[in-house]
Amino acid sequence: MGYLLQKAGLTLKQTTNLRIPLEIGRKPRTLSDEELVHKIVQVNDPLLFGHLYDRYAQRIYNKCYGFSKSKDEAEDLTQDVFLKLYLKLDTFKGKSKFSTWLYAFTYNFCVNYVRRKNLKKMDHPLDNIGDPDFMPLFEVSEEQLMQVKATRLKKALELITAEDKSLLLLKYQDDVSVKELGILLGVTEGAIKMRLKRARQKVIRAYHKLT
Repeated sequence: MGYLLQKAGLTLKQTTNLRIPLEIGRKPRTLSDEELVHKIVQVNDPLLFGHLYDRYAQRIYNKCYGFSKSKDEAEDLTQDVFLKLYLKLDTFKGKSKFSTWLYAFTYNFCVNYVRRKNLKKMDHPLDNIGDPDFMPLFEVSEEQLMQVKATRLKKALELITAEDKSLLLLKYQDDVSVKELGILLGVTEGAIKMRLKRARQKVIRAYHKLT
């Protein structure tokens, strides 16, 4: 799956077909995510990391595809996410569930990908719908957001910034609490609530532009 595993003469797909020595303790499949991560950090074993890959590869691919809209790009992004994850796994401090941390990690990676991609474009979709930071605030409740049609909402999410999209997906798709979001992003709960409010405003404006 990249340099580290290639250096070991393996790919991620190959690691999933190998058995992990019993010396590491309990079988990897019986370990919780957090226990598995702790073990990987302890022994720095790319083969053991393959089990973590197995657990989350499809979900991470789906999230990457949501930002890239290309199977090939999503596959590349997934591999890049796991390579970076292997290098950064020791930064997981257990302040939230590992899955929550991983999804935030993935979205952040995808946001940076979209930013780089957008640098090559002259126009940004938001130019056509206005930026709420410079427009009067209006209330958009969670109930209103849930009532919009799923198909159009999915299209509307493509018209807002990657940062706002990732925040909304963490909150409403991955069920990450405001408190957890604050911990993950290093800001207050009040700041998270304001960001969510503005993100909801943007997506509702985009939604109405699709009529």
